[in-house]
Amino acid sequence: MENFVYLLKEKEEIQSRLSSMFYGSVEIRDVNGKNIIYVHRRENGLQITKYVGHYSDALIQTIARNNGLAKELKKRLKDIIKQLGTLNYSQNELSDEVKLNIDIARRNLVDSIYKQSKLEGLSTTYPDTETIVNGGKVKNISASDVGKVINLKHAWEFILNENVISYPTNYIVLSQINEIVEKGFSYSAGKIRSTPVTIGGSSYISPIPFESDIKEKIKAIIGSGKPATDIAIDLTLFVMKSQVYLDGNKRTAIIFANHYLIARGGGLIVIPAQLVNKYKKHLVNYYEDKDIQSIKSFLKEKCWVKLH
Repeated sequence: MENFVYLLKEKEEIQSRLSSMFYGSVEIRDVNGKNIIYVHRRENGLQITKYVGHYSDALIQTIARNNGLAKELKKRLKDIIKQLGTLNYSQNELSDEVKLNIDIARRNLVDSIYKQSKLEGLSTTYPDTETIVNGGKVKNISASDVGKVINLKHAWEFILNENVISYPTNYIVLSQINEIVEKGFSYSAGKIRSTPVTIGGSSYISPIPFESDIKEKIKAIIGSGKPATDIAIDLTLFVMKSQVYLDGNKRTAIIFANHYLIARGGGLIVIPAQLVNKYKKHLVNYYEDKDIQSIKSFLKEKCWVKLH
């Protein structure tokens, strides 16, 4: 899991660094009697010309060093892309609708995190959540609750990264979300559980999960041919009921489902704070196979935020 995230971060850093560097073939132009340096290079098949500055030996030497460094960085970038390819990663240009969905999710970040915190029974108010998300300090809130809000922020930021949203919604992403959500709270964050767990308020006991089964079930849900919203809901409920991890399954499930939905420009799924109790009742009935459809209808009618 760590390798996947590390590679994406390194890829983004290299691309940003190359974009900001002055490198390429040097051209010196006479502009109003002054020698001006420009560099030329090709990027994605296009010829790029950049103004560097007034001529100096120091600038010429810097460009020469940058040319060597750019060659090394591009070599490393190719290696990263090759490694990501072995993990089924292939970044395609995001559609305008997906970009809009990402923008809306970012603008609603505090609201989404606040609603998730209420689902988990945290003591944070909306203003508390906003302050924490923006890096401020709050009073009379436990360090544990603050930590969980910060982890939720990082998990949402993870899936809203364009590199990550381009990645398939699969077990790798699921486990990385859980690792972020449970960072500092569980020794087994991001690792499939190997011990039994109970669910508060329910007599249901989820069987010990197996990685191969989880992977196949996620693949089957995504390949079901259903509308994107229904698939996102099925992913949410599957992860929650399977209790894939020792803790943080509800938080992980919601963010995981949103990774799938946002990648398709399908909006957001968040549980309104005022409906948490109703949601939990539906969820218990779902766990115990008393009512499978009601919670799906509830999530679609009350928790789905459409783009249009």
